[in-house]
Amino acid sequence: MSKKSENNVTIVIPAFNEAIAIESVVKGLREYGFEDIVIVDDGSFDNTYEVISSLNCIALRHQVNRGKGAAAQTGLDAAKLLGADVVVTMDGDGQHYPEDAKKLLETLQEQDCDVVIGSRLKGQSGLPLMRRIMNIVGNWVTYLFYGVLVSDSQSGFRAYNRKALMAVNSNMDRYEFESDSLRQLKQADCVISEIPIKVQYTEHSLTKYNKLSVPSQNLANGFKMLYRMIIRSIFA
Repeated sequence: MSKKSENNVTIVIPAFNEAIAIESVVKGLREYGFEDIVIVDDGSFDNTYEVISSLNCIALRHQVNRGKGAAAQTGLDAAKLLGADVVVTMDGDGQHYPEDAKKLLETLQEQDCDVVIGSRLKGQSGLPLMRRIMNIVGNWVTYLFYGVLVSDSQSGFRAYNRKALMAVNSNMDRYEFESDSLRQLKQADCVISEIPIKVQYTEHSLTKYNKLSVPSQNLANGFKMLYRMIIRSIFA
């Protein structure tokens, strides 16, 4: 990858209650040469904002918790204003490897595509069962309503070129943002590619997964997400 392309890459990280993990995430990214990092604190209850404000990043903040999608969109909008040519979005809990961000960028540069998704379902074992099931359901719902079929529609680990970046302007604040952004990318005739990624499970990320593994909570959230996607597909 050329030096020029690296200099125009911005990392966008939505963060909610990530004070324990976010500094390590930023350190890992900097070890791989990423300097332009935008972190959006989505109304955290802990001291996430104070931590990210000390990391020499662009630290943004929602005063109330709006949802991961809203935080991601705020970060993407900031990257647009900063004139980023390429953006990588990733989670702030330490589950993603910074070297995989490099692989996303290499694929974006080498293939004739506009966005590359880091897929947890392409050869990745160890993904919690409930999360795997919900991802597969999300894939088919995304295909059914938006006509986009990928192996991990719910992955937030993505690389966008400028065309794709400008295409994403979603007002879906929560987890349906990932599917809605695919809808917008399709409408903009963006070419979507995928590569397999690894996921590392820290005590912090596993705790978050455990909170999401309550069947009744997952079922309720899944129906809410489905309802919002149906409404979007009707009125988009």
